[in-house]
Amino acid sequence: MALNYIWVSFFLITFLVAVIKLMGGDTEVFQNIVNALFESAANGATISLGLIGMMTFALGIMKIGEKGGMINIFAKAVGPFFNRLFPEIPKNHPALGSVLMNFSANALGLDNAATPLGLKAMKELQELNPQKDTASNAQIIFIVLNASSLTLLPISIMAYRQEAGAAQPSDIFLPILIATFFSTLAALIMVAIYQKINLFHKTILLYLGGLLVLVGGALYYFSTLAPAEIDVISRVFGNLVLFSIFVSFIALALFRRINVYEAFIEGAKEGFEVAVKIIPYLVAILVGIAVFRASGTMDYLVDGFSSLVAFLGMDTGFVDALPVAFMKPLSGSGARGLMVELMATKGADDFAARVACVIQGSTETTFYVLAVYFGSVAIKKTRHALPCALIAELVGVIAAIIVAYIFFG
Repeated sequence: MALNYIWVSFFLITFLVAVIKLMGGDTEVFQNIVNALFESAANGATISLGLIGMMTFALGIMKIGEKGGMINIFAKAVGPFFNRLFPEIPKNHPALGSVLMNFSANALGLDNAATPLGLKAMKELQELNPQKDTASNAQIIFIVLNASSLTLLPISIMAYRQEAGAAQPSDIFLPILIATFFSTLAALIMVAIYQKINLFHKTILLYLGGLLVLVGGALYYFSTLAPAEIDVISRVFGNLVLFSIFVSFIALALFRRINVYEAFIEGAKEGFEVAVKIIPYLVAILVGIAVFRASGTMDYLVDGFSSLVAFLGMDTGFVDALPVAFMKPLSGSGARGLMVELMATKGADDFAARVACVIQGSTETTFYVLAVYFGSVAIKKTRHALPCALIAELVGVIAAIIVAYIFFG
């Protein structure tokens, strides 16, 4: 229901702003809006169809892992922890392995692999959902944690900084890791409050503690490397881990005398169906975002916030990065474009440009995630998913700004 009101608001606010601009003499405003509307509708279908290849491959590989037993091994490894976070999922259920695979791909910065793996997890969670049109608790916590931006290796952002001429492209690595930690923690706390999950249970604390040690060790290791080495090692490590997982699926299935090729084809057929199913949901959200942006409403939001910050006597050094913060929940490519544009105009090592990079790495395309993931299983009632995700997004932005001041201010 919340997503319904927000989507309608995009159009109503856009129309009101456009009428005011027309009365002010802007005769092209409605033409720009309509052009953006049709362009984004076409982009939505293109993106969905573009997912077919990745969806086909990923779901084929996951079917091999499922039949060969590797998914079950993953499920057992994280079972005690996930059983506390996802009490609705039976112990050792394949969905736990799919959820872990998605989180791992996100953490390693492998976005192209994370989306189809996430859609696979949603499909399995939907099979356990007693109310097919209403999001289950397990689906909500899965999506909210996805929307909190589980990023450990912001490879693409470091690459953009290097291309823009940054003195040390990887200097945003630690700030992003810290900021995304707070956004994910906020997501976990918010869902725990809604769903009455005890985060102080010893099992949860043990796994979180182990994760912190692992992240801390990785941080220490990367702090001993030169910036160029960090970029190379992070890219190699992320893709090495992903491909090694795929190979382990195939090897174990072969060892257990599974017909690997037929298992792949069986899973791959599901990929096409899922990719086509999300087209209406993706087009809807992209069109709403496009008209909102084309009307200039986003610019008014940024200008208004800038004036408020100046009026309160606060430092305005971060304000130029706010368009990225406002755009990120709506459009990942839009936010990325604003980040690159800011680095091009102000320089990659400008404070606002660095803030923009940290925001880009510690926040997620919330509306896109909700539209695609819920749309893939035809969920209409999203319950508390959107408010929890938006609060996590807000915490991520605030944390990014504060951390940027600590490191670069």
